[in-house]
Amino acid sequence: MENVRRCKSCQKELTGRKDKRYCDVYCKSAHQYQVTKTTGGTLFRQIDSQLKKNRSILKGYNKSGMAKVRSEVLLKEGFDPNFFTHYWKNKKGDVYLFVYEYGFLKRNDRGRDKYVLVLLQEYMKPPKAKATS
Repeated sequence: MENVRRCKSCQKELTGRKDKRYCDVYCKSAHQYQVTKTTGGTLFRQIDSQLKKNRSILKGYNKSGMAKVRSEVLLKEGFDPNFFTHYWKNKKGDVYLFVYEYGFLKRNDRGRDKYVLVLLQEYMKPPKAKATS
């Protein structure tokens, strides 16, 4: 009796190459999506997802280029200050953390924790490396 091979996604009988696992690209994509969804994704995807969420939240609260927002408001929306892409230190010694072009600095203002939100400015960018010939 012949061993019948079936698609990993839809269970249809497979024809063609012996090492074929899916009947088409849609079934392959659907199966890979399910596997990723059940395993929780890779560490890279989790970090990237949190960075995107942080950027979206900061963008939503920083419409004018500079704003102050209570920390509990940002945290309630899912903001995680431990995920950032780079930092910038001003002359006073304050360290602004950035999620791409949106920066934040934690401050205590009259007993309440707040974040000062800023947009990345040209003077905050690191100097470009010179090409060597």
